[in-house]
This record gives sequence, structure tokens and C-alpha cells, in this order.
Amino acid sequence: VQVMESGGGLVQAGGSLRLSCTASGLTFENSHLSWFRQSPGKEREGVACIDRRGSSTHYADSVKGRFTISRDNAKMTFYLRMDSLKPEDTAMYYCAAGLGPYGGRWYAEDEYKYWGQGTQVTVSS
Repeated sequence: VQVMESGGGLVQAGGSLRLSCTASGLTFENSHLSWFRQSPGKEREGVACIDRRGSSTHYADSVKGRFTISRDNAKMTFYLRMDSLKPEDTAMYYCAAGLGPYGGRWYAEDEYKYWGQGTQVTVSS
């Protein structure tokens, strides 16, 4: 199984970025998918989750209304669109995949079996 992020970079506050995550070697359409992030000195936190069908999404309070998670099963890829970025969004962003339906704790790392290596997002003020 391979899970790989792309799309990070440096952006000014108020700008936008779209992260992509491609997963291969797993039953993509049967996987719940999420984005996590980790800033220096902080624990990794759940940012957004999308269920297997793409009909249900969850977001951390800090990103609600600014970030959008989506998936394209045909491309085995999911996305995180980030708008109105703030300096506090600066972090390493990780994508994660878990098999089957998630157990309700979408923000818990143990819900996910497969992880990407991370892509850096830096928002300048």
C-alpha cells in the first residue's frame, strides 16, 4: 500500500492551497479518508474526514468553513481544499486511510492504518 501527499507549499495569509493524496494498493472505495496536521511542539490533530461514499464529512472547529475535503474514487485520490489560510494553519499535513467504516472517532489516529509521509504547508503573515 502506498499513500502519498502533494500540493503543499508557501502561501500568504488569506490565500488558498489544494492538497492531494493518492492511495494505491488498497480498496480505495471501501476506505474512510482523513487529513491530519502537526505543528512544531504540538500533537498531531485531525483536520477533516470523509466517509467511504463521500456523503459524510467532519472538520475540526478551527477549519470549518475554510477547508473542504473531497474524494474521487475513480482516481483513487482525495483532496483538501484550504481557503482563507491563516499563519496558524502552518503545519506538516498528513493524509491517512482506514479500511471500512470509521468507528465514530474520525480524529483518532488509531482509526487509520495507512499514512502518507506528509507535505509542508507554510502560511506567511
